[in-house]
Amino acid sequence: METSELLKKVRTIEIKTRGLSNQIFSGEYHSAFKGRGMAFSENREYQHGDEIRDIDWNVTARMGHPYVKVYEEERELTVMMMIDVSASESFGSRKQLKKNLITELTAVLAFSAIQNNDKIGVLFFSDQVEKFIPPKKGRTHILRIIRELLDFEPVHKGTDISCALDYFNGVVKKRCIGFVISDWMDDKFSKALKIANRRHDIVGIRVHDKFESELPNVGLVQFADAETGKLNWINTSNKKLRKKYADKSARHAKETQLTLQRCGVDMVSIATDENYVGPLMKLFKMRGA
Repeated sequence: METSELLKKVRTIEIKTRGLSNQIFSGEYHSAFKGRGMAFSENREYQHGDEIRDIDWNVTARMGHPYVKVYEEERELTVMMMIDVSASESFGSRKQLKKNLITELTAVLAFSAIQNNDKIGVLFFSDQVEKFIPPKKGRTHILRIIRELLDFEPVHKGTDISCALDYFNGVVKKRCIGFVISDWMDDKFSKALKIANRRHDIVGIRVHDKFESELPNVGLVQFADAETGKLNWINTSNKKLRKKYADKSARHAKETQLTLQRCGVDMVSIATDENYVGPLMKLFKMRGA
């Protein structure tokens, strides 16, 4: 992609997603993702209704009347985005490609995070870890992440979520929020996900396309598996075949959801032809509650 075109796309995404973050998401994000705990802020005189257990007896004895300790939430968090850049993310049949939706979701979450003074890091993965960008703060850092998402060309095509989670566990030692943004076209990640969620707070975002679960009736069509390159001729006019395809897709989506639930991981599914504001708000409100 030409530099001028890339910068134009980065600016377009920034305007849209930063606006959403400022106007809609930042408050909900703050409620959904808590700080590390409470830190001492100051002492003040006891007031009616204050907890007895908050009285600072040393200061009270020194001043001759009751004083209490005041605490504030330790707000600053580290947020890691584990982003699937495998070949299947280049699929999209309706409004946009899955990878374009992933870029916008990442940008919205990143701008929401910096509104709350959090650090953002990114890990790109296919069937290997393709790139790691350490956590930092600031708009310039977010714009770099967006540029990378728009222009990045992965070396490998497959999907290995366990590989990404194992690497994440190895390089990020302090507890953080970890978003896994993927189509979850993998079924061997349960063990790694359990381990990661014990150490961190993992959230799953499943990006999918309507035609991954519903074959259109368009006759005999040659399909290519984006990750393996395997070609198959499929007669989409066959009603039984279309039903079998839909059933298999629905079963995989359900199994993925159940696996994440068993691992204690919150998940939201978002389609390429869907407005992502509603699903993200639902996720934030659920966690905030």
